[in-house]
Amino acid sequence: MFALSKTSRVTLGVLGGAILLFAFMSPGNVFGAEEATGGTDLTKPILSLAAAIAIAGGLIGTGNAQQGIGAAGMGIIAEKPEKFGQVLFFFVIPETLWIIGFVLGIILLLGIL
Repeated sequence: MFALSKTSRVTLGVLGGAILLFAFMSPGNVFGAEEATGGTDLTKPILSLAAAIAIAGGLIGTGNAQQGIGAAGMGIIAEKPEKFGQVLFFFVIPETLWIIGFVLGIILLLGIL
C-alpha cells in the first residue's frame, strides 16, 4: 500500500464521486428507465446531492491543504519577512480546489452537461 496525503485522498474521493455520479446520470441509466415507466423522478435530488458533495469536497480539500501551508508559511515569514510574496502565492494555490468544486456543483445543478 502506498501513502497519500490527506489532501490527495480528499481530492481523489471528490473526483471519484464526480465520475460515479456522471456515470449514473448518463442516458439509459436506471433513473431514465424509471422515468420512461412512470416512476418517481429522482434525478433532481441526486443532482443536488452530487453538487453538495462536489462543493463540500472542494472546501474540505482546500482547508486541509491550507492548514499545513499556513503554519509553515508563518514560520518562514517570522524568520524572513521578505518571503511574504512567495508564501502568499503558495497559500493561494489550493484555492483552485474549491473553485473546481464550485464550478462542478453549478454544472450539476444547471444540467449543463
